[in-house]
Amino acid sequence: MSIDAIGDFLTIIRNGVMVAKPSVKVPHSNMRQQIASLLKDEGFVKSVSVDQDEAGKKVITINLKYVDGESAIHEITRVSKPSRREYTGSKTIKPVIGGLGVTILTTSNGVMTQNKAKQLGVGGEVLCTVW
Repeated sequence: MSIDAIGDFLTIIRNGVMVAKPSVKVPHSNMRQQIASLLKDEGFVKSVSVDQDEAGKKVITINLKYVDGESAIHEITRVSKPSRREYTGSKTIKPVIGGLGVTILTTSNGVMTQNKAKQLGVGGEVLCTVW
């Protein structure tokens, strides 16, 4: 059993992209569902749905997005880890690849991208970067 559930979630997506799978399934949690929904909203994945597996447990099915055979996700990196948390303020959030990617944060107002956090003027824990 892993300690870093979000890291495992990102690794499942990363591995699915590397072998060009059409979709991946991950165990359900509210945090994972919110991150997956943000990836969908930002255009990195086609769709996200919550289903049940054969054992009756909830799983999140993520349909990966490919454009001309190339994945929409070039890199997905875990920033804040259980051993070393990374926090940032609303004014010090750095853009990813000159604004082409997004930073996903968990704040007091929920999980959101860096653009939304800047609009609301809140900072928080930097979960991952995607481009």
